[in-house]
Amino acid sequence: MVTLDGMKPWPLSLNLLRLYPKRLGSVAAGWAATRTIPESLRAPLLGRFVQAYGLDMAEAEHPLEAYPSLQALFTRRLRPGLRPQQAPVPGAVNSPVDGELVACGRIEAGQAIQAKGLPYRIGELLKHDPQAARFEGGHYLTLYLSPKDYHRIHVPIAGRVAAVGRVEGELWPVNQASTTHVPRLYERNRRATWVAAGTGPDAGLEVAAVLVGATHVGGVVIDPRWMGGRELPRDGALEVPGLPCAPGQDLGAFEFGSTVVLLIGGPKAPQWRAGLAGGPVRVGQRLGCYQP
Repeated sequence: MVTLDGMKPWPLSLNLLRLYPKRLGSVAAGWAATRTIPESLRAPLLGRFVQAYGLDMAEAEHPLEAYPSLQALFTRRLRPGLRPQQAPVPGAVNSPVDGELVACGRIEAGQAIQAKGLPYRIGELLKHDPQAARFEGGHYLTLYLSPKDYHRIHVPIAGRVAAVGRVEGELWPVNQASTTHVPRLYERNRRATWVAAGTGPDAGLEVAAVLVGATHVGGVVIDPRWMGGRELPRDGALEVPGLPCAPGQDLGAFEFGSTVVLLIGGPKAPQWRAGLAGGPVRVGQRLGCYQP
């Protein structure tokens, strides 16, 4: 089968997913993941998941038996002090997640490249931001989280938060098969957004973090501190009155793994350069900074 966009034939797994009720399946998976497991069964049941996916429980804040559900294990915190933020330098943007940097580059003609040449549109990715064009000429970095990774997301810059939002969408998986074959994957899937303007050493930058959901990863959570007691719309945005933010603070979380797309714009974006081309990254690791 060839897609409507004229792309090469999809693999069988993706064609079967056309028939799978992805939203209903994600709701069911989320419900099951939040069920409380009797303490006596936590080690054998959760232990199988830890072993299957290679979670490093030596980094977890609590022992395995302390997590009452699979969801609690997924959204576990790390032991304090385990992910220090790299020392600030002008224009520093630190990794908001543990994961893998799978793509980075320039935003040109309002687009970034997803994978294998498939583009996604910045204006659609930031659906509820009427000034998304300000990221033109800036940079994008795509960070993928696997099931074994730590699933909390942290603030990448020093600045003031301007807006948070949520976009209702589909729930395609975010894996190699999907990023290779599904056009506009990141702008099609459910996602949440967080936007801040840099201050201090990050003055002149504006950063948007886009938390992209996936199949069985419908829970894309923005930390309540940025909403001032309000509820994030199902499909809309909230203005945030310039709340100060610092690298390493809680930004949000995934209920299971997915992808964070960082967009870097602002008047000094032309001076910003990525320090990494790809590979594993950890929370607090510098992704790039200003260069003459």
